Formats: sequence, structure tokens, C-alpha cells
Amino acid sequence: MIRLALSTLRFHKGGFLASFLAVFLGAAIVMGAGGLLETGIHAAVQPERHTAPIVVTGDQRYHGTASDEVFPERVRLDGGLADELAAQPGVARAVPDGTAGRVDAIGVHPEPGADPGTVEKAVERLVDGRQVAVLTGDERGRAEHPDVVGDADDLVALAAAFGGLSAMVTVFVVAATLGLSVRHRHRELALLRATGATPGQLRRLVLGETTLLAAAAIALAWPVGGRAGRWLLDAFAGFGVVPDALAYRAGTVPLITGAAAALLTAVAAAFIAAATAVRTKPVEALAEAATERRRFSRFRIGLGIAFLAGGVALAIGTAGADGPDAAGVATPAAMVWTAGFALLGPLLAKGITRLLGPVLRAVGGNAGRLAEAEARARTARLAGAVLPVMLATGLALSLTYMQTTQADAADAAYDKSLRADLVVSADGKGGLPQGLVDDAAALPGVAAASARVDSQGFIEPAELAGRVVKEDAGESAPDAPAMALLGVTAAGVERTTAFRAATGDLGKLRGDTVALPTRYAAGYDLGDTVPMRLGDGTRAGLRLVATVDAERGYETALLPAALLAAHTDAGVVPQLLVTAEPGADRAELAASLADRHPGLKVTDREALLLARADQDDTQAGMAYLVLAVVVGYAAIALVNSQILAALARRREFSVLRLIGAGRRQVLGMTVAEGALVATAGLLLGTLVAAATLVPLSVSVQGALLPSGPWWIAAAVIATAQALVIGTASLSTLSILRRPAKTQQT
Repeated sequence: MIRLALSTLRFHKGGFLASFLAVFLGAAIVMGAGGLLETGIHAAVQPERHTAPIVVTGDQRYHGTASDEVFPERVRLDGGLADELAAQPGVARAVPDGTAGRVDAIGVHPEPGADPGTVEKAVERLVDGRQVAVLTGDERGRAEHPDVVGDADDLVALAAAFGGLSAMVTVFVVAATLGLSVRHRHRELALLRATGATPGQLRRLVLGETTLLAAAAIALAWPVGGRAGRWLLDAFAGFGVVPDALAYRAGTVPLITGAAAALLTAVAAAFIAAATAVRTKPVEALAEAATERRRFSRFRIGLGIAFLAGGVALAIGTAGADGPDAAGVATPAAMVWTAGFALLGPLLAKGITRLLGPVLRAVGGNAGRLAEAEARARTARLAGAVLPVMLATGLALSLTYMQTTQADAADAAYDKSLRADLVVSADGKGGLPQGLVDDAAALPGVAAASARVDSQGFIEPAELAGRVVKEDAGESAPDAPAMALLGVTAAGVERTTAFRAATGDLGKLRGDTVALPTRYAAGYDLGDTVPMRLGDGTRAGLRLVATVDAERGYETALLPAALLAAHTDAGVVPQLLVTAEPGADRAELAASLADRHPGLKVTDREALLLARADQDDTQAGMAYLVLAVVVGYAAIALVNSQILAALARRREFSVLRLIGAGRRQVLGMTVAEGALVATAGLLLGTLVAAATLVPLSVSVQGALLPSGPWWIAAAVIATAQALVIGTASLSTLSILRRPAKTQQT
């Protein structure tokens, strides 16, 4: 059978080339995603300034919580720790990085001849129970780039989602391509079956061909996968998603995993595709090939219905999720909906053919009638051609409008929270001078002024209060609600922002106080002390003076600006919000502020909105990059399937020409079939997108329809039509160049 498999590979170059390309690209993409995942897990950063073999720095992780959060601001150390480290056995000196009693890191240099491992253990024992990390090797770079810890976690989540999506697309693309390739050989397999080949021999033939082809494709994809991972990491760094300092660290595990996944997918797809030929009785084999009947098992139909039920469950979960978290549920929902429609594809394609048949006959004339008859007779082939169209269009619409809808909702919530007319910031990295808020508020024409400091923090669970946990508590870990923190000035907060007290008084935001979102204030009364962890990991007991209402997922806690600024990396107030009196000349007011305080930059509120737009562009760029890779792969599969379908019909085209059909008539029939395939795929893809996006839109913006430019959908539709009809037409023209008699075999 191996010898026969090798010989058949030579005589079916078109089908095998399409299958080879599908396996090759799928394996390379999954390997690249696996490399990104391992890179995020290692979170390696080459040290630049720290030459000490052991570096002690603040631990950026909030251990012991259910989600193992990361502190967004640098966690600093007590400068006195350097003396404690220097006194440890085997330590020659401990060099602090920084002064004012709080340092960024401490370099530990062992004595000559001392065992570095022993010294490291001694250091770890000393700092046990503190919010301190001991770093060696490539980990030392984290002391210089503390943000890499959180960014690496984001990369892990992104790579996992990207890898899962890529693996799913690979499964469908490889299955569809191999299925078409094997189905187009039903006549050959039927002949072998009728002349005495056993089911086992046919199965081994198909599996042998597929294994040889997949092994060759995976061997070529092996070196490409690593380069794909590096290219993706560089692209993410270019978009600002991860720091440039993050080093690519991927061993053989992602390559082996990607290779195994591609091989198993190919073999499983070939096994399923060969099942029909294996089950067919010898006397029915040739008739089966001629009419291309398909029996759909109850298992396949039941599995498809189960996936659709899973899609409904995920849709309910998406609609009920907090706005910013809804995409985390919507993305797998898109995969599940796609799987359900793919499994039920032949039945759906048959229904769509009946629906579009009258239109096809009316518009296409005789060519349309021939196309409809062909589609009704070859339902399985139609479904195989429709699947890549559904996959490409469904994912393109879902992922694109998922991004635009979330971005628009976040921008709307941000814009709604602002009431200021002017924004004052330092013209450089320094902060605003002290007393500027009061000075600005006293200017003629100014209604109110408030400092603005952005950060993130957590409500400390009672189980963790007063202690640092280094181990993972697993499912029993307490939840530490994370939320945005906004530092403001009590006297001006209600005139410069949209925050209003639901209970209490925002004017009391002075000293160690906090105003919590109503949702997170449950269990606390006004005047109670709320245990919190600020952005740099500092514990703070803050007195609750007010609660504020907010949209779910966009809640913000308010703190005095001076308190919050001291726990940020900059340590200063970066911005001042100014609201003008009604009728005041804003340009004159801006000039007055700039003249009184040289070195300050005064702009209108659009500056904040533009900064927010830049953040959205970063996220959009990352999303569109992932989209381009995944949908691009599906689009290649779409083209492959059309070429494969045309090549398999050379004999059919020849017969049509021999009985009198002209080239234009054959081409017209192909164009009509292409239009049917594209339309069916677009309808199913739109259903996938609608089932994914409607619950998302309900969650993030309270509307049924997603938001985003209309031209994106138009471009997706036009591209799908052009690819399907264009590829089918060019492939048919290429076949029709040859004389009809030479195509009868």
C-alpha cells in the first residue's frame, strides 16, 4: 500500500498540493502561536544594567488571589533591605538601585568562591513573607522592566486565544481540503472497491497517502514555525502590546505540539473522508460515485446540534458578561458556532440551494439551471466548497466588529465621564507643580479644577489582609476585585468629571479616603475602612466617604490625587482638568494658564480623547494582525478549494463540450456555481457573526447591532465574491484551453 500511495501521489498533484499547503500553513501558524505562548510563560528579559548574578526586586504579582493579578505600578523595596542582604553569609556586597529610602532593585554579589546557588537560597529565606522577588539569569531583566510581568501574562492569554483559534481553523481547513481531495477520487476508489479491494486496503491507501503528505508538509513547516513566532512577537512589540525587551524563548515543545496537532488533524480528516468509500458495498460503489450520494450519520447531526446548543449557552454568557470581559466569551462562541454550522454544512447547503434556486435560474438562465442541478446532485461537494467561505467571512466579520464594538463602547464610557474643557499637563516627563490646582481654580473664568491621576488597584480580601502569599491557592483562592483608580481633587471632581455621589459626599475625598463603585461597596457602610492594595502593591486602609454609580465593567474608584500619585511610577500629578464658566473664552483661559505657568501644555479635552484613541489603535492593530493571519489562512483555503473543485471536473467539462456546450456556456455555469457557493458561504458566515456579535453588543452597549464602519462588511462580502468567482473562472478557463478529447480520461 505504501508503494501504491507513492504512485497515486504523482497522478493527483492538484489535490495533494492543496492538501499539502493546508497542512503546511496550519502547522506553521500553530507552531508560531505555541512559541508565543512559551515566550510569555518564560517572560525572559536580557538584563542591561544589572550585572549582579542575583537581583532582588519587588514582586509584581498579587499572589493568593483567584486570578493571580499583577500590580501595574513598580513595587519598590525598602532601602534598608540592602543592609540585611549584605549581612548574609557568602554575600560580598548588596548594591541598591535608587535613593529617598525606596529603591527599585538591589544587586547581590556573592563573595569569590561562594556557591551562587547557596547564596540565592539564603537570600530567598531572608525575604520570605515579603512582597519581594529574587531573580537570576534572564529573569534579572524584569527588575529593569517590571511591566514585562503583566505584559507577558497578556501575551500568554493572547497566544492561547490565537493558538486555539488557529488550531480550530486548521482543523476545518485541513478537513475540508482533504475531504474534497478524497471525494473527488470517489470514482477511482469506487473502481478499486468494485474490482476486489477490501475496505481495509482502501483505508490504508488513503491514510498512507495522507501520512506521507502531512509528514513532508510538517517537515517544511518546522523551521518556519519558529520564525513565524519571532515575527509575531516583533509585530506585537511594534504595536506596543509587549515591550521590545521581551526575549523570544521557545524550545521544541511548541514545534512538537504543532506538528502532532497537524498530523493528527490530517490523519483524522483522511480517515473520515475515506469512511464513505469504505462503507460502500462493491456492487454499489460505481453508482455511489456517479450520483455522489451522502449518508449523514446521526452522530454527526447530533454533534452539530450539540455545538449549536453550546453556542446558545455561550451567547447567553456573553450577553450577561461585563462589557470589557464579553469578548473573552464571544471569541470561543464564534468557534463553537462555526463548528456547529460546519458539521451541519451539507444539510444547510442543501436548504440554501433550494432557497436560492429560483433566483439562480432567473438571473443565470440556462447557466443558472445547470449550476442549480449540479449543486443539487453534488451536495457534498457544494458543502466542502462553502465551508472555507463561511469560515473566512464568519471570522472576519466576528473578530473585526468585536473589536470595533468594544472600542466604541469604551470610548463612549470614557467620553461620558469627562466634563472638563481644558487639560493641563507638564511639557515633558515631570509632573505639575504643587498648588497649581488651587491657582487654576482661582483664575477668572474657571468654574472648577481637579488633578487627574490614573492607576489600578484592588480591594483586599479579608483572607489576605496583613500577609503576603507566595503560593498558588488554586480554586479556593479569594477574589480580589480589580478596578480602575482615579485620583481627583475633592473640590473640583463633580464639575470636571461625570462622577456623582450615589451615597455620601465626594467633597470629603481628602486624606486616606475612597469613593467606591456601588457594585463593590456592598458590605461596607459609609465611614468603614476598606482594605485596598494600590497599584504599587502598598496596603492602604481607606475610609469610605461615598459611592458612585457606573456601567458594569467600567467602574472606577475615586481617591485623593495626592494619595494616589505617591503610589504610581511617576510619583507626581500628570494632568489637571479645568472646566470653564459658562460664556468664558476658553482660548483666552488656556493662554492665561500657559502664561502664568511656563513649561506647561494646555489643550482642550480632545487631548484626552486622542490619547484614548491611541490606546484603541494599539489594541486594534494587534487584533487586526491576528485577524490577518487566521482569516488569511482561511482565504487561502478558500482559493484552494475552488481550484481543487475545478480540477476535479475536467472530465465533466469535456463531456459537456463534446455534446455541444461552448466554452462560454461552461464558463457561465461555473460562474453561476461560484456565485451560489459565495452566497451560501456568506449567509452562513453572517449567521456565525450575528450569533457572536448580537450578545456582545447587548453586553457592551445595550444594543442589538454592533458598531463599526459599514464598509468593513462590504469589503468582506466583495472580497469573498471576488475570490470565489474569480478563482473558479480562472481555473475553468485554464482547463478549457485544452482540447475536449484529451480530457476524457
